[in-house]
Amino acid sequence: MQIVFGAVTVLGGLVAVLAGAYGLRQTRRIRRAGHFAIAVVKPPPPGGERPLLQYETRDGRVMETVSPVPRLPEGSSVRLSYDPADPREIVVDGHERTGVDRAFVSAGLVVTVVGLGPAVAGAAGVL
Repeated sequence: MQIVFGAVTVLGGLVAVLAGAYGLRQTRRIRRAGHFAIAVVKPPPPGGERPLLQYETRDGRVMETVSPVPRLPEGSSVRLSYDPADPREIVVDGHERTGVDRAFVSAGLVVTVVGLGPAVAGAAGVL
């Protein structure tokens, strides 16, 4: 039973590590290769909590996407980076989620190490 608990814990930890690493990679990629735009903060859609950001891409398309930042003052302007291949993928300058993503990686590593104890102990008992 210990080996099952340990294996599930290790897998959960690895999922958290991968989620955090993916978030960090996406943020870094969009910041490096993305294009900049100034977005206007609009009210959230009906039933939504996050505001909408409206901006124009370099090729003239007007995009409107839900903000990754929960609280921005309506009517204000924010600078963002967007992915030219998919302009809905954005990073709002000054509001990157790198802290959250690093916390996922750190917590995932801790959970993985904690899960290795029971997994190894259970495997040693089976052998």
